[in-house]
Amino acid sequence: MAAPRTRSAARARHAREPNYPLRRTLVALAAVAVVAVVAAIAWVAIDAAGGGSAATPPASSSAAYLGPAGVVAPWVLDENRQPGTTAWKIPSSVPYGAIEGFADHTYASDGQTVGFYVTTRARSFRVEAFRMGWYQGTGARLVWSSPLEHGQVQPPCTHTAGINLVECASWHRSFSVALTPAFVQGDYLFKLVAGPRAQAYVPLTIWDPTSHATYLIVARTFTEEGWNAYGGYSYYQGVGPCAPGVPSYPVCNRARVVSFDRPYDTGDGASDFLGDEYPLVRYCEEQGLNVAYVSDVTIDAHPSIVAAHRVLLSLGHDESWSYRERVGLDSAMAHGLNVVFFGAASILRHVRLQPSPLGPDREVVDYRDSQEDPLNGHVSPYEVTGNTWSSPPTSWSAEAQVGEVYSGFLYPGAAAPMVVTDASSWLYRGTGLHDGSALPGVVRSDIDHYVGGVGLPANLEVLAHSPVPLASVYTNQGAWGAVTYSDLTYYTAPGTGSGVLDTGNNNWIDAMGVCPATGGCSASAIALQKMTGNILWLFGQGPAGHRLPARSNLATIRPPGS
Repeated sequence: MAAPRTRSAARARHAREPNYPLRRTLVALAAVAVVAVVAAIAWVAIDAAGGGSAATPPASSSAAYLGPAGVVAPWVLDENRQPGTTAWKIPSSVPYGAIEGFADHTYASDGQTVGFYVTTRARSFRVEAFRMGWYQGTGARLVWSSPLEHGQVQPPCTHTAGINLVECASWHRSFSVALTPAFVQGDYLFKLVAGPRAQAYVPLTIWDPTSHATYLIVARTFTEEGWNAYGGYSYYQGVGPCAPGVPSYPVCNRARVVSFDRPYDTGDGASDFLGDEYPLVRYCEEQGLNVAYVSDVTIDAHPSIVAAHRVLLSLGHDESWSYRERVGLDSAMAHGLNVVFFGAASILRHVRLQPSPLGPDREVVDYRDSQEDPLNGHVSPYEVTGNTWSSPPTSWSAEAQVGEVYSGFLYPGAAAPMVVTDASSWLYRGTGLHDGSALPGVVRSDIDHYVGGVGLPANLEVLAHSPVPLASVYTNQGAWGAVTYSDLTYYTAPGTGSGVLDTGNNNWIDAMGVCPATGGCSASAIALQKMTGNILWLFGQGPAGHRLPARSNLATIRPPGS
């Protein structure tokens, strides 16, 4: 059965190596095809404050148009008018472990068949597939349900010593689902139910390979699996002692390879989906935004899919990226793609994929030490997994792309307010905030921080500069008196106009909350939702730098250099 549900307190996994010279490495790879996007979208003029109002929907019921929170797709509005249900929820009183499972795909599309592997002591169980969204505030729509399936206790998962790979590929397939057009693209939770005290989720992303939507929502399966300690091992913790004299970081008993062929050990089997992803998914669907759904594994297999969209939405705690995923992002940004990093520590860890006994792209490799990686010296350095992307032999920092550096993490339970730096920015339109306004509880978990240096964006704006008490945070990226800082930044790329916004902390999406229709959301959640709408409104119109180019305000940041 599963390892303990709580993540290890050893969140000091991000202690950074020395900064290597920042430079963009020329990629000796066949160019990724860029898809030209032509959309019939009615735009509204931007006023001096960067604001706008909803356009009149076009005569065609299927054409996208600009609304107050971004580009609207009528099909999303229609989808979310369908009857919803709260039956997708698992009560907090239900213990996890009485039923568990995983799918043999992380993403799939119409026409494919997905196999599910389930273990339970119950004689039978049923399955319900929920498309996650708004649905008049219920949060999901029931798309498919199964007959009663036969329950069984599956064989023990295997453990490969040395690399500490835990894999449940010896489990027997419990049932299969043939995907039909009824499975509209989106993020799904398959709910396993063996009784009132035996319930669990299996997540799955359904994608549309032909999508040219405005916004591309990317599920962070690399990061989720890297943190998954089912069976005792993740990239950040392991079972058993370390030998005397072995360095304590990264922990010696960590996994070097993890597998999608096992359940997630947290979130009732959904890992962090309900906190780091779902509130943004729900918000986008409530607004009817023109969204498409993929996972990071999708992009690794199909890098050109990124360039078919205007905006990539990187969700909370999106730290682990593959080389092909980065190539897809780089190629699309060279043609004006806008990017929102809704979490800190983005593009920090370096992973690659390899097959498992159940199929291709089912094992995720990250040795976190290039000297241990058996591919070191035998393949391109862009495939060798050091501790971070900045580590040799890859030495390809993402800081110039993200605009900030990863700077540490708040200890579990600690929080700090987000502090507004430039309330005149388009970001704060309609929020009523002013310079110095503080949004309580927004800054938690990992944080990013602006540090000047060669190769970093020259026109970067710091739009929130939030002090975090040193007593609440681990950092080795600078201290000013008794605090360090979490920064929210925006820059635009010269020429292409690509806009990049980094929220600077991992709690933005979770702090947006799920506001009931009757009200009751916190002031912080209301403000974050409005700011999110402002971001998606501007970024959805094409390269942000062509409309509202960033202009450096670093000279106004106090204390200087922070």
